[in-house]
Amino acid sequence: MLNATTLQDAAVLLAELQARGVTLATAESCTGGLIAAALTAIPGSSATVLAGYVTYSNEAKTRLVGVPEAMLAAHGAVSEPVARSMAEGALADSGAGIAISCTGIAGPSGGSAAKPVGLVFIGCARRGMETQVERHVFPGDRGAIRAATVDAAFGLIRRALTE
Repeated sequence: MLNATTLQDAAVLLAELQARGVTLATAESCTGGLIAAALTAIPGSSATVLAGYVTYSNEAKTRLVGVPEAMLAAHGAVSEPVARSMAEGALADSGAGIAISCTGIAGPSGGSAAKPVGLVFIGCARRGMETQVERHVFPGDRGAIRAATVDAAFGLIRRALTE
């Protein structure tokens, strides 16, 4: 799952974060911790990666990163508001400078017409900035969807660093 290109991208991203003195936290659902795993595979990452929350269940989303139960009931776990809340909750709890979140349907089952397999929302919260959320529908099998989510999350973090 973590190929050489992903690990190289993780190393470059860590260097960018470290050069700016920005720390990071992750709140992951559909990736099950792959974003944090890619980043922490790099030596010296402990200076930058403060926390990683794997919030696979709705209960964990509420308990660990403060997603309101009413929000989950109203929008479902795979939604823009939940991705936003996950990122903001991880930012608040961890004390990091940036937090990235993801929630989605990696498949092969669980999709619907309204929320197909491959649908992923990625949120990025940064202190002093408006939280950004991207909606993606990634093609492929479970592994491809999860890998694409990691790559897209890295891209969103990079954009947050340059804004």
